[in-house]
Amino acid sequence: MSGQTNKQDFANFLQLFDGDVDEAVHALREYEVSLRNRPITQEPSSPILISIDNLVKTYRVGHQEVRALNGVSLNIHEGEFVAIMAPSGSGKSTLLQLMGGLEKPTSGTVTVSSLDINKLNDRKLSEFRGKTIGFVFQFFYLQPFLSLEHNLEVPGMFARTKQREFQERARELAQIVGIGDRLKHLPKELSGGQIQRAAVARALMNKPRVILADEPTGNLDTKNRAAIIDLFEQIRKEYGTTIVIATHDSTIADRADRVFKLQDGVLI
Repeated sequence: MSGQTNKQDFANFLQLFDGDVDEAVHALREYEVSLRNRPITQEPSSPILISIDNLVKTYRVGHQEVRALNGVSLNIHEGEFVAIMAPSGSGKSTLLQLMGGLEKPTSGTVTVSSLDINKLNDRKLSEFRGKTIGFVFQFFYLQPFLSLEHNLEVPGMFARTKQREFQERARELAQIVGIGDRLKHLPKELSGGQIQRAAVARALMNKPRVILADEPTGNLDTKNRAAIIDLFEQIRKEYGTTIVIATHDSTIADRADRVFKLQDGVLI
């Protein structure tokens, strides 16, 4: 579109505001914000990896029943980068935990790669989590008494991977996420950004199909938030990993393929 056409379009738009440039510019900015904040619901053509149907989760707090999720249904496709946006207390962390088999729903189903994970016994569920899901939590959960290298190796130990293999994998992942020179350091000797990179590397140890991240940028400054989002995009591109992030950070939503918004336990 030519510059002349743009000028004419804006002149026509300006007439709607009786020539008031400030009002016209304000309206354009509000429109841009509304586009950024809209839920993105058009599904991609790749196969469905995670299917959630009418999911309900209630907790009992004293004599009160609290419904964290109230009939949530959605699909997430292979290789997607999805953001689940909601303020604190709206059910997004609960939804992530149910996707990963850390909790069981009160009702409804969670199907991952055609497997109804609610029907798995404890041994099968543990096996599913170890092979299919990589978790990245807001508070990192690195063992303070272990070096970074040994922290990265822990998932490989639980998966009964050969020692040489998980040691090599830990060093490889540390290089990929940019902390290869910190392997001998304890968590207390690392910056917040380095610790979060370590959490992402640890989640990748067993080559999961899905990474579930709960507020992974919540404790980071602007520069490190951007770096972590870049890292998730790099992982998705290089490994085809499906990324699902629960967050209230709008910068993640801006970069995601699709955005689901939760409020009081329901999609809006």
